[in-house]
Amino acid sequence: MNIKANIPEPAPEPEKRVSRQRDIIDRRALTEEIDRLFAEHGVAKARAQILALLQGALNQGREEIGKRLVENPSAGHDAAAAQSFLVDQLIRIIHDIAVKYQYPVSNPSSGERIALMAVGGYGRGEMAPHSDVDIAFITPSKQTSWTEQIVEAMLYWLWDLGLKVGQSSRSIDEMVHMAKDDLSIRTALLEGRYVWGDTGVYEEAKLRFFSDVVEGTHRTFVSEKLAERDSRHHKMGDSRYVVEPNVKEGKGGLRDLQTLYWIGKYIHRVASAEDLIEVGLLTRGEFLRFRKAANFLWAVRCHMHDITGRAEDRLTFDLQPEVARRMRFADRKGKSSVERFMQYYFLNAKVVGNLTGVFLAHLDETHNAGVRRFIPNIIRRPKKLKGFILDRGRLALPDEKFFEKDPIRLIEIFQLADKYELEIHPMAMRAARRDAKFIDNNIRKNKRANKLFMEVLCSPRDPELVLRWMNEASIFGRFVPDFGRVVAQMQFDMYHHYTVDEHSIRAIGLLAKIGSGELVDDHPNSTETMKKLKNRRVLFVATLLHDIAKGRGGDHSILGAEVAMKLCPRLGLEPYETELVAWLVRSHLLMSAMAFKRDLSDYKTIQDFVSQVKSMERLRLLTVLTVVDIRAVGPGVWNSWKRQLLTDLFESAEEMLLLGHKQRGRKERIDQKKTILAEALDLSKAQFDKLAKRLNDPYWIAEQSDIIEQNARLMIAAGEDNLAISAEAYPERGATLVTIYAADHPGLFFRIAGGIHVAGGNIIDARIHTTRDGMALDNFLVQDQKGRAFSEASQLERLKQAVEDALANRAKLAPKLEARPLAHSRADAFKITPMALVDNEASNRFTVIEVNAQDRPALLNALAYALFESKVTVHSAHISTYGERAVDTFYITDLLGSKIESKARLNSLKKKLTVAATFQPVGKEAA
Repeated sequence: MNIKANIPEPAPEPEKRVSRQRDIIDRRALTEEIDRLFAEHGVAKARAQILALLQGALNQGREEIGKRLVENPSAGHDAAAAQSFLVDQLIRIIHDIAVKYQYPVSNPSSGERIALMAVGGYGRGEMAPHSDVDIAFITPSKQTSWTEQIVEAMLYWLWDLGLKVGQSSRSIDEMVHMAKDDLSIRTALLEGRYVWGDTGVYEEAKLRFFSDVVEGTHRTFVSEKLAERDSRHHKMGDSRYVVEPNVKEGKGGLRDLQTLYWIGKYIHRVASAEDLIEVGLLTRGEFLRFRKAANFLWAVRCHMHDITGRAEDRLTFDLQPEVARRMRFADRKGKSSVERFMQYYFLNAKVVGNLTGVFLAHLDETHNAGVRRFIPNIIRRPKKLKGFILDRGRLALPDEKFFEKDPIRLIEIFQLADKYELEIHPMAMRAARRDAKFIDNNIRKNKRANKLFMEVLCSPRDPELVLRWMNEASIFGRFVPDFGRVVAQMQFDMYHHYTVDEHSIRAIGLLAKIGSGELVDDHPNSTETMKKLKNRRVLFVATLLHDIAKGRGGDHSILGAEVAMKLCPRLGLEPYETELVAWLVRSHLLMSAMAFKRDLSDYKTIQDFVSQVKSMERLRLLTVLTVVDIRAVGPGVWNSWKRQLLTDLFESAEEMLLLGHKQRGRKERIDQKKTILAEALDLSKAQFDKLAKRLNDPYWIAEQSDIIEQNARLMIAAGEDNLAISAEAYPERGATLVTIYAADHPGLFFRIAGGIHVAGGNIIDARIHTTRDGMALDNFLVQDQKGRAFSEASQLERLKQAVEDALANRAKLAPKLEARPLAHSRADAFKITPMALVDNEASNRFTVIEVNAQDRPALLNALAYALFESKVTVHSAHISTYGERAVDTFYITDLLGSKIESKARLNSLKKKLTVAATFQPVGKEAA
C-alpha cells in the first residue's frame, strides 16, 4: 500500500445506536432459516422462498420503524438510523448468500476479495424509508469473474426486494482516480462506512482516499461545495421560505446541514457532527441546535416517505396537513395546525441558515483564501465607525461585550451596513443573534434606535438585503415584536409563495427598486407615481405593516391598521402620517379588488373607488403599495394584464379626482372614440354612421379604442354572415383577444366559455355586447395554463376552431371538458366552500354577482350555464384566480335589461351558482 506516513488514519465511524434491534430485524434467526432452506431445497429451488422471507423481513422492519415514528413522531434521527440498520442487516445476509451458497470459493486468491461500503446518506447511517441504497463494491485490484458474479448476484437480490440501488463497482485505484475527478463521488466516499465483506480491502480504500484524494485539496473542495450549494439554492427558489419547501435539497434543508458536516470532515477528519465542537467550528449550544434542526427535518422527511410510499422530499400542500397531524400540531386561534407546523418548519430552516453563517465564519478565519466568496462592495470607506471596526472590509466588533454595553448598537450595525454598503462579519451576526435579548421596551422606545431603524427601512439603496440580515439575526422581530409574530408564518394556500415576513421584506425591496427607477420597464406608472409622492416614508412603513396582523384570527387589514396606530408614533411618524399609514394598511386590498373584480368601464366602479380614496396622494400611495404587494407574492403572479387593469383604474380615478368627471363626460368620451375609429377605417361617412349606430353607448364606454377598431374590422369582414371569430395575441395585456361576432341567442356565453377551455385556454376577462340589430359582439381575454398569451398560428387556429365547434354543437362539450386536465392538481389539498354574493349597489345599471369557489376545469362554463338556466343576460365577466381560489364576477340584468330586484329570484340564482361551482354542469344544453 502506498500510504503517506504523515496522513493520520481517519477516526472510526461511531455505531448508530438503535434500540430493540431484533424487533426491527433478527439477522441471526433469518440466517438460520436461510441455511435450512438451502440445505433442504438447494440453491436454485430455495431462491423464491428466501426472497419471500427477505421481503417479509423488509416489510416487517419498515412497519416496526413506522410504528415507532407514530409513537414518537419527532424522533427523526432514531427513524433514520433504524432504517439504515435494517438495510445493513439485509445487505449482510445477501452478501453471505452470494458468497456462501451461490458462488463459494474454498481458497480465495488475493484478488477474490470484496468490501461492501455504504456511501452518501446511507454511509452516514441516515435513511428515510424509501431512500436510495447507495453502496460501493470495492475490490483490491481489477475485478475478477468471481467478484463480478458476487456483485451481480447481490444486485439482483436487492432489486427483487424493490430497493432502489445506487451502486458502483470499482477497484481501489479506480475509486481514487474517479474521486479526484468527480466532486459528487468524492463527497459520497467521504461518508463511506464499512458494511460487510473484507475489512482489509475497506481499510486500504479509506486510507488511500484520505491520502491520495483528500490531502492538499481542502480549499478546492470547500469552494466547490459552496458553489454547488449556491447552485442548488438557486434551482430550488433561492429562499428558505418558499411555502412548498424541499426538505432535502432546499435552502435551510438537510443538505445544507450535511454540507457543513462534509466540509468539517474533509478538513478535520471528524467522525461525527458532534466532533465539529472539538475542532472549534461549532459551540456546544450551536451543535445542539444543529442536532435539533436535523432531528426535526429527518422526522418530517420520514413521515413524507411513509405517507406517500415513495422517496418524496418536497413538502407539498397535500402532504402538509397529514404531516402536521402525525406530528401532533393542533389548531390555535387564528392559525390552523398546518400553519403552526409550517411556521415551526421555517423556524428550523432559519436555524440552519444561522448555523451555516457561523460555520462559514469560523472557516473564513482559518481558511479565508479558499472559502471567502463575497468581496465587499465598498463605495466609500467610513472615517468613523461609531466604535465598530473593519475586518477585511466587513463590520466587526471590537470586543464580545460591545452590544451588551449599548444595545442600540444592535440596530446601528445594520444602519452602518446599509449606509456604507458593507457586509457584516458573520461573527458579529452571531453576537447580534446571541445578544438580541438585550432589546427591551426601553430600547424599542428610544428615539435614536427608531431613527436608525427608519433609515434602514426607507433606504434608497438595498433595504431588502439589510432587513433580511436583521431578520436572520432575530433583531427585526425583537425590535418590532408585531413583526416577530409573523416571522416564518405561512399561509396555507397556493397563492402565496413565501412566508409573511419574507413576502413583506421582498415588497420593501421592490419598493426601493421602483423608487430608484430600476423597474421602469415593468412598472412605468408606479415609477412615475413615486416621483410625485410627497411622503415616501409613509409608503415604506405601510408596506412593512400591510400583512403584519395575519394569523390573529380576524381581518388582518383592520387589525393591521390598529397595529399601525400604536407603532407609527414610536417609529417617529407624525399624527397625520400615522393616520395615512393606518388607512393604507386597512385599504391595501381595495385597489386590486376593484381592478380585478369590477367592471372598470362602469362609472359607478370608479365613483365608489374614488369615494374611498379621496385624494391624489392616497391614490398614488395605494397604487404603488398594491403593485409591490402583488409582485412580492411570488414568481408568475404579476403580469401585464394586471398592470393594465391597475393602470386603467389609476387613470380613471386620477381623472375624476383632478378634473371632475363632468369635464370629460360620457358623451365626450364616446365622441372621441368614434372620431378615432373613423380615422382608422377607410369608410365613407354614410358607411361609418351605419356601422356606429349598430353599437350602443355601453359598448363605446366599455371597450378601448384599439379593441373597438379590431371589432369593427371583424364586423365589416363578416358582411352578411352571421358568424365570425377572431383570435390574435394582445401583448399590451399579456393575453390573447378572442372575439366572437354571432347571431345572439340564449346559451351563447357558456358555449363560448366551454370551447375556449377545450382549446386549453383560461378566460381572464369577458365583455359581452349585443348590437342594436341583434348580433352578439363578445370579447374574451384568454391565457394558457401558465398565464401566457397564445401567439402561435396553430394555437390561435385551435382556439377559433374549438369555439366554432362549440357554437355549432358539432361535438358534445361535456366529455371534452371532463377530459381537460386540472390546471392545479395540488388544489385537492384545499377545500373551499363555494359562495355567491349579490351586490345591487355596485352598479347603476347592473346587478353584480360574485362567486368564490375552488378553481377547477371549466368552472366558468358551469357558472355561465347556471346563469343561462336562470334566464339572465350577462354583460361582462371578470375572472380572477388566487392560487386554488377562483373569484368570478358577473354584471347581469334580466332579459329586459333591468336589475334583478326580487329577493326570491336572487336567492334562487345564488343557489344555482353555488351548486354549479361545486359540481359539473348537467342537462342537455351543457352537453
